Amino acid sequence: MTRQLKMMGICGTYGLDSANGRMLEIVSELLKEQGIEWLVWDNKLNPLPFVGEDGCWDHPNVKKYKEMASSADAFVLSSPEYHGTMSGVMKNSLDWLSFDQTTGKIFGFISTLGGQANTTTLNHMRVVARWIHGVSIPEQLVIAKVKTVFDDKGNIIDEDLNIRIQKFVDSMVLHASKLRI
Repeated sequence: MTRQLKMMGICGTYGLDSANGRMLEIVSELLKEQGIEWLVWDNKLNPLPFVGEDGCWDHPNVKKYKEMASSADAFVLSSPEYHGTMSGVMKNSLDWLSFDQTTGKIFGFISTLGGQANTTTLNHMRVVARWIHGVSIPEQLVIAKVKTVFDDKGNIIDEDLNIRIQKFVDSMVLHASKLRI
């Protein structure tokens, strides 16, 4: 019997109560409908120290984070774009991952922006994933003008965006199934 696929969400905001956290929640709901086990790292509950700060290498949250990442078959990264790149929270989260957790595993990317759409943050996350030997799916999500995307209940207003999210999720499942380690 084959083990259930497991995917891990990593949010580029400190807590999950953000547009990026909501995007991970939406993705997780669609993945769970397909029988995928979902994990998400919450920096608000379990903050990761900065790489290199005193005591960081033995920090209990780093151990938990690495164990969670090791157990995942794939990763969904969701980061706001700040000053043309991913957030510091996302970069620090990625800096704690190593080849042991990521080699040959699938990565999918989501970026939120307050203004016009661009792919700079996605490209930067893709470069880091490649450096840690991850495999990026071709689909990606850019959520521009993010304050206009959700209704007052957190649902996405634009049906075309909902279709793109479903295609993103389907691609994650397809590629993770094929490259499962």
